[in-house]
Amino acid sequence: MVDNSKIPQENLIIVTDDIALPFGSLRLRPSGGAAGHNGLTSIIDCLQNEKFARLRFGIGSNFPKGRQSDYVLGHWTGEEAAVLPEKIKLAEEIVKGFVSIGIQQTMNMYNNK
Repeated sequence: MVDNSKIPQENLIIVTDDIALPFGSLRLRPSGGAAGHNGLTSIIDCLQNEKFARLRFGIGSNFPKGRQSDYVLGHWTGEEAAVLPEKIKLAEEIVKGFVSIGIQQTMNMYNNK
């Protein structure tokens, strides 16, 4: 994957959903563990380390016990769907910032919004 493309790992950013963040919250981090996220676990296993940037997109945790998969793979509520384009645009700006000005400046600009 990354090795075949010869992409330096410091240029890699992973965008992932996150039930630990309220819907629409966006957090950029330079590294970290999987925190139970199967997709991140797979990426960490593949890369053999946790040293890659990740943009966490909050989806909230409004699901009954044992129904996490249904929630994560389910549909947006009407209220969420109305706000989603704005949040996707913000995520796009964060990714562009990561590429153009680096992770530290981008985190400073967007993580507290």
